[in-house]
Amino acid sequence: MTIEEWTAALISAIGIEWWRIPIVILSAVVIYLVFYLLIHIFGPRILTGSTSFDAAVIIMLGAVAGRVVIGHPPTLAAGVIGLVTLVLMEVIFGALNTALSRSTKYPALGLNKRPVVVFAHGKKIEHYARRARVTDQDLAFAFRRSGIAHRSQVQCAIMEPNGFISVIREGETIDPLLITGVVGQEFVLPEDDSLD
Repeated sequence: MTIEEWTAALISAIGIEWWRIPIVILSAVVIYLVFYLLIHIFGPRILTGSTSFDAAVIIMLGAVAGRVVIGHPPTLAAGVIGLVTLVLMEVIFGALNTALSRSTKYPALGLNKRPVVVFAHGKKIEHYARRARVTDQDLAFAFRRSGIAHRSQVQCAIMEPNGFISVIREGETIDPLLITGVVGQEFVLPEDDSLD
């Protein structure tokens, strides 16, 4: 391979044709929105990678999304443009979520789900657990990970916006600021015994 051939191959691997730039940007925006919609429909639990199969699915999602965004042939410039577009989408949605979360009329429009109490004082809160798509197996896994030997030891379990379940042991005093804004916080308060 001559120096000219090597230089041409390097330029084609690194560069991008001008007409492909808007396609890469549009692909990144569409993939971001589809991914957001899937997370909104199926919940953030699909991103936690609780099992090895979950981790494999997450890797496959990333591979498919990356391939679609970069297009063919994959080049360094297409990858950089795709990454910058995805980061800008995250910044825009983050700013939008922050602005909307201050509004009482449009509380975040579901861009960032609020934490939800799914288990309190030894009992599963069926309505909230179902809405958060938290199964008995998810709760058992979170309890074991937290060193809980029996469900009666759980003061509350909160499904966080990132898909993880936080577990607080019975007998711990909870700072009210920690549960401010948590959906179902009334189930955690000691004076509320109704866990229908």
